[in-house]
This record gives sequence, C-alpha cells and structure tokens, in this order.
Amino acid sequence: MFFDYGYHGTSFEQTYRCYPASFIDKPQIENGDKIIMPPSALDRLASLHIDYPMLFELRNAATERVSHCGVLEFIAEEGMIYMPYWMMENLLLQEGDIVRVKNVTLPKGTYVKLQPHTKDFLDISNPKAILETTLRNFSCLTTGDSIMVAYNNKKYYIDIIETKPSNAISIIETDCEVDFAPPLDYKEPEKPLATVPSSKAPVEVGVGQEVPAETEPKFNPFTGVGRRLDGKPLKQPPPVSSSGSEDKRPNVASGGAHSSAGSSSQGATRQTLGKLVFGSNVNCSKNPQMGAAKETKQEQAPKKEEPKFQPFSGKKYSLKG
Repeated sequence: MFFDYGYHGTSFEQTYRCYPASFIDKPQIENGDKIIMPPSALDRLASLHIDYPMLFELRNAATERVSHCGVLEFIAEEGMIYMPYWMMENLLLQEGDIVRVKNVTLPKGTYVKLQPHTKDFLDISNPKAILETTLRNFSCLTTGDSIMVAYNNKKYYIDIIETKPSNAISIIETDCEVDFAPPLDYKEPEKPLATVPSSKAPVEVGVGQEVPAETEPKFNPFTGVGRRLDGKPLKQPPPVSSSGSEDKRPNVASGGAHSSAGSSSQGATRQTLGKLVFGSNVNCSKNPQMGAAKETKQEQAPKKEEPKFQPFSGKKYSLKG
C-alpha cells in the first residue's frame, strides 16, 4: 500500500483513505463540514505560510467529484481521515476509498441559493433561524453539494444551487445573502379549467349556412298554482298561461254562436228566480229581441191602484153598552 507523504512546493497536497464519523467517537462532525486529519498534516501546514482559517479541497480522482471543507482536529491515524457521511455521499466515496486533500484559499461569499429536497423543511416554525444555527458549523459551501441539516431528530437535505462570487465560497465572518428555491417535491396547484355551459356550447356551422338565432323565452304571467290557507284542495283548475290562452282563442271564436245561445237562456232563468247575477246586462245587450219582449210584457200587466187613506173610517162603540 502506497501513500504519498512527500510535500511539494509551498502548498499542502496529500492523499488519504477516508472513513465516516462512525469509525471514531466524534459524532458532532456530522453536523458540519469539518474533517479530522492526522498529526503529520499539522506539522506540514505549520511550516507553510498558508491563510487561516485552513480550508481544503477534496477530490475523488475516480469520479472527478470536488468539494471543500475545513478541519476540526489532527488526531486521526496516519494515512487516514474522517469526514461526515453526507460529504462522502457527495464525493461518491465508500469506506476506505482514496481522496486527495489540498489546501486552498476561498473568497468570502456574498450570495447563496438553496433548494430543500422536501417541503417538510418549510413546515418548520422558523427555518431561517435553524439554517443560521446550522451554518455556523460550516466553513465553506460548494455549488452542487448537498448539505444536511439536523433538527428535531430529523435530517433535512438541502442542495446548494448557486454561490457568488465563485463556485466555492467561505462563509466564516461574512454577511451572505441567502435565497431559497422551491423544494424538489413541490408541485404547483393545478388551475381549474373553465367549463363552458351546455347552453352556451359552440355550434358548428358549415360553409354557406346561417347561424340559428337564439329563441328568447316568452314571459308568462300568473303561471303559478293557488293554495288555500286551510290546506283544503282547490275546486277550480289552475289558471292557464297566456301562451295557452292565445292558442285557445280561435276555438272560442268558432264556438261563439253556441255559447251566446246558452248564456241567454241561463240569464233568463236566473232573472225569473229573482237572483242578482253579474253580467246579465251583457246578455241583454247581446239579445235585443229578448229585452224588447220583456218590456212589452211589463206594459201589458195591469197596474194595481194603491188604496187611498180615509181618516175616521172605523166603527163606533158606546161605553154604556
């Protein structure tokens, strides 16, 4: 097994075998982006004129995946480093794979755009405060990485979509603007389609044909049904609508002769019985001959003379008997 322990120039660049944090009693490194390196790395870094804080580039030569991190301690075994498991997933590394570590200097970030994997992260009461607390454990951010935010015994993964002013930035002691993109599982609510009523549905018209005119409904007054207050059924039939009355007008006109004769006979019988009948004058005006005959009968009837008043026409009686 060969490890490159030779130091080249004034920069630090070394290859190590990587293992997750579960291999060492340091679970807190899962909540940040810092790794644990061997003591020999500290000796080499101390002899170099490097910028602080110490930042490193991690490269997987097999997949050409690149990420960036900081360092927490120098207590690992020689030839080994320990890193967060989510960082190994970003680099597509397995336990014991080789990774190249190189010290770098990153500019301070001014802008970062994040995208949660699920909508559950937005359901947190104050996601901004949780994110600020979590990012205090981070030294740098790299475009394309997915960081892990642990809150309330649950893990939330967030993608880093964009960083400015470069693809890798330092977030130590800097004022960085944070923007959020919609979660990966977010779906926009579907807009309801405007349904066309059946009465207003478009009518297909052929060439040379006229569009049929819409017939407006006629107004029919008094088309309701009467009801008694005592709940008893009506004896008379419901009133006929105006449309029905217009259709029945010709029949009334055709049967006018029969109705006039019947009405005249009924009027005569009603007058003989001595009842007051409304509309009897109309029947009389329609039959002038019957009216003239009644006037002649009244003139021929002898007039009874009323008796004249005669005072003192009674009998005389004596008190003596």
